[in-house]
Amino acid sequence: MNLLKSYIQNFVSRAGNYILSASIISRLLSFLASWITLQLIPNKELGIVLFSYNIILFIIPIGGFGLHQSLLRYGALLKTSEEKNSLFRFTFFKGIWATCILILIILIGSFFIDFKFENTKNYLAFLSLILIPMYVFELMKIQFRLQNKNKLFALTEVVFFSILTLTILVLSYYFKEKGYAIALVLTPILSVLFFVKKIKADLVFKEKLSIINRKFWSYGIFASLSNVVTQLLFVIDILLIGILLNDAEMVTNYKYISLIPLSLLFLPRTFINTDFVVFTENIYNKKYIVKYIKSYLLLFSILSIGFCLFFGLFADTILSLFDVTFIQYKTSFIILVFGVSGILIFRGLFGNLLSSIGKAHVNFYITSMALLFNVVSNYYLIPKYGIKGAAITSALLMWITGIVSAFIFWKLYNNHFLNRI
Repeated sequence: MNLLKSYIQNFVSRAGNYILSASIISRLLSFLASWITLQLIPNKELGIVLFSYNIILFIIPIGGFGLHQSLLRYGALLKTSEEKNSLFRFTFFKGIWATCILILIILIGSFFIDFKFENTKNYLAFLSLILIPMYVFELMKIQFRLQNKNKLFALTEVVFFSILTLTILVLSYYFKEKGYAIALVLTPILSVLFFVKKIKADLVFKEKLSIINRKFWSYGIFASLSNVVTQLLFVIDILLIGILLNDAEMVTNYKYISLIPLSLLFLPRTFINTDFVVFTENIYNKKYIVKYIKSYLLLFSILSIGFCLFFGLFADTILSLFDVTFIQYKTSFIILVFGVSGILIFRGLFGNLLSSIGKAHVNFYITSMALLFNVVSNYYLIPKYGIKGAAITSALLMWITGIVSAFIFWKLYNNHFLNRI
């Protein structure tokens, strides 16, 4: 227990308690925003917007061609604030240009796709505008982390979801599903404006950095592609349910029964967001890394067992908070909670450790294979079992990708691949 106590104390010393509190508040606000949306917008109309938004969601991580990912990893390895500032400037301007190219691709591509749901093209085109402010907002959050301003970083989450909840309440009340779409675009814009004066970065100062080379770009691209595929692993269920069942209401049902299980992922993100810069700075210290891994695994194994017991016992009550009709999907809900435990224990940690040693491409390969399995499995299971089939596939992949990530990380780390970064 001393190991666990020490781990938590170090987490708190880095303002991790602020990030944890902010994450909990953000999840509660996210639930509130989702509940408000469900009350104000009919399921069918909401399902169409969600279908379009989920397409955008898996594109968001590749905004700026992943330069924000490179900023986080390589910025943690830089020693001076001047160097970190120069890197921020480079990723800011180059990333915005890259994001504009992505938006153009989406706009052009949407005209060549025959979507089953009416107005999907219009919503897709409009929601693509999210990409630029979301990229800038992510850069600002990373800059706070690199400057060890974890309290300020924690505040970004609370502000973002507070704005999201407020705009959804007002705009959905007056404009229904159109207002909901406007709220999704408006939220990151207002969030950037709120923090713009708090960011300490000189966008005029120039300094050529030797780390900006092919490896720098490659790391960002693979890290972002890995996040895209990871996001798509969650989104693909909703997309395939919409395609295979051709029922917008079932899209909404699955979205809401998966909301709580997937929201549990804020916990490993909280610890990784707090510690990523620190364990990247200490990645060459094997004793430190091994101790960190042991502490993490102990904590999240305990939490996972607790979550499975709690949500298994109170599934009916929890699902009825959204709508009593969701209770019929209780089994799918419990399956997803069990599946998320695989991410809590393994994937959340070892996926980020692979990125920390510069092996973002390995994460991409793992998630790409998982995505292929997901599509093949869901094409068989969704028509046969409905949304339960999607839940089974997701749960299996959450565990498999986590265990594979752990195995590969140890293999690379113990075989001294670290020295070749």
